[in-house]
Amino acid sequence: MNFDFSNTTLIIVLAVALLVIVIGVAAFLQHRKSTTIAMRQRFGSEYDRAVLEHGSERKAEAKLADRESRVEKLKIKELPKAQRDRFIADWCAVQARFVDHPKGSVTEADELVSSLLQARGYPISDFEQSAEDISVNYPGVMEHYRSAHSIAVRPGRAEASTEELRTAMIDYRTLFDELVQVETLATQGIAP
Repeated sequence: MNFDFSNTTLIIVLAVALLVIVIGVAAFLQHRKSTTIAMRQRFGSEYDRAVLEHGSERKAEAKLADRESRVEKLKIKELPKAQRDRFIADWCAVQARFVDHPKGSVTEADELVSSLLQARGYPISDFEQSAEDISVNYPGVMEHYRSAHSIAVRPGRAEASTEELRTAMIDYRTLFDELVQVETLATQGIAP
């Protein structure tokens, strides 16, 4: 075959190739931007925390996507009514003891939340792994959980003030309320 390229044909071919490359790069950048926006909306402050921890948006997004994949494989379940009622009663008892025993109540709240997570199907290996797992379904309460837990496990001399303990109880209550929440008919796919 004999191809006779004139300067005009060569310029047109190069221009089309350049246009295809520019469109491809623009599509890739738009996809990255959409992914970042979606991850930021999904994970909220946990997204920012992951970016700080991993040093870049791309690495953070990959880690957050890994979390999602891992949690999808877990058998997370709603609590049966009787078990849910028992957890609520246990919470009320822990909360009632706060006035007389604030440090002990915060420690009990930490343990109760761990038991609740385990009952829902979250593996309880270490705090950080648990926090990452929970962040997939409850990103809005992660700051509360991390803050409360850091106060609950604070050792002797660095013991928390009564105000910090009160804040920890409020933070635990925020997470607790999210975890015991009854699945609505709409999310079950049942029309009222």
